Amino acid sequence: MKQHVARKRFGQNFLHDQHVLGSITDSINPQVGDAMVEIGPGLAAMTDQLLRTLKHMHVVELDRDLVARLEKAYPRDKLTIHSGDALKFDFGTIPVPEGQKLRIVGNLPYNISSPLLFHLASFAPLVQDQHFMLQKEVVERMVAEPGSKVYGRLSVMLQWRYDMSLLFVVPPEAFDPPPKVDSAIVRMIPIAEPLACDAGTLEAVVQKAFSQRRKVIRNCLSGMFTEAQIIAAGINPTDRPEAVGLAQYVALANLLN
Repeated sequence: MKQHVARKRFGQNFLHDQHVLGSITDSINPQVGDAMVEIGPGLAAMTDQLLRTLKHMHVVELDRDLVARLEKAYPRDKLTIHSGDALKFDFGTIPVPEGQKLRIVGNLPYNISSPLLFHLASFAPLVQDQHFMLQKEVVERMVAEPGSKVYGRLSVMLQWRYDMSLLFVVPPEAFDPPPKVDSAIVRMIPIAEPLACDAGTLEAVVQKAFSQRRKVIRNCLSGMFTEAQIIAAGINPTDRPEAVGLAQYVALANLLN
């Protein structure tokens, strides 16, 4: 793949460090027959690594110039290219062999990381695992525990759907052009049976709670819950939103239903 000028509007930072690429591949541990899909293959550095093991894989790429390069570089029996926006892509349309689930990987554009993660969450039942490169600060928010200063809406909503772990940090110099922040690799494994709850209701509760995170939870949720209901959900009304665990937010959402 010839060099390509990174485009800011697509949030492009191309990973080139071979040691990092090898570490990511080892973490993914691809198997020959996996149903693998890569979001934003870019200059195909990770694609090349994965296709050393995989018989075939799918990629979703928005940049038409890169799509054209990929089409010239790989035969269709090795790579199926979906030209379009991952934020709008229906991952349920990717064919998966019977008894298997999707494995999703990618160096996600940092400017759309949160909405893309929420979009992907709707496909969690179809997914075996996800391995993503993201801004380190975002990964820290994703895996944060109650009581942490960075625990918030992203933490609660994703932890309801996934078991997650920060695997390792990647420095800016591993990319071209180098981003201004550190990056990190996160592993996301969908939870087979998430705590029973309506997703939309949970989202509404969590969004309201963290909209005023410096206030106590009783005041944050005023108008949505009484103090008695907050106590019934196992929450101290004078706690701040970041002190409330996932199970308690689910209990609140179920009170609304």
